[in-house]
Amino acid sequence: MIGRLKGVLVSKQPPWLLVDVNGVGYELEAPMSTFYDLPETGREVTLCVHYAVKEDAVNLYGFLREAERSLFRTVQKVSGIGAKIALAVLSGVTVEEFARLVQTGDIAALTRIPGIGKKTAERMVVELRDRVDGIGGPVAIGLPVGGAVAHDPVAEATVALQQLGYKPAEVTRLVKDAAAPGDTSEAIIRKALRAALR
Repeated sequence: MIGRLKGVLVSKQPPWLLVDVNGVGYELEAPMSTFYDLPETGREVTLCVHYAVKEDAVNLYGFLREAERSLFRTVQKVSGIGAKIALAVLSGVTVEEFARLVQTGDIAALTRIPGIGKKTAERMVVELRDRVDGIGGPVAIGLPVGGAVAHDPVAEATVALQQLGYKPAEVTRLVKDAAAPGDTSEAIIRKALRAALR
């Protein structure tokens, strides 16, 4: 099993990362909460890794913080929730915000996360209320350095939001409202996700 990777960040195209560890390139999926704090490409990064084996695939998921990996694993214990929705949760809210939403039973806010309907949100509240207490604070294990400005931040943000499960028309509206001159793709995505949860 792979629990941690330390290497050079080769590329970052949400939701995918490529990390070179002594000549071996590891491709990982990561939530936007991790993308926001990644160093520039060419810099060293350390990631907590979730290693998932399915019948037809082996997937790696990368997180800058142990709390994020812990929440990713915890959310998937709810019946009907897989890795895609768990990544959407971490891309839409912080670990602390998610814990608060579950503990206060805020079904309306939970259903604004892509892939989560009313019944799933209700199951989350019932099944996770006691579990989210133990999830620690967001302690980063990588080097949080601001990312480089992307070649086309609007296009990258659009693709990333679609990957997270938002519908194309909604993505177009969110990106149009969020994008400002000089914004990185991470900044556009962060603002768009905040607006989507309002």
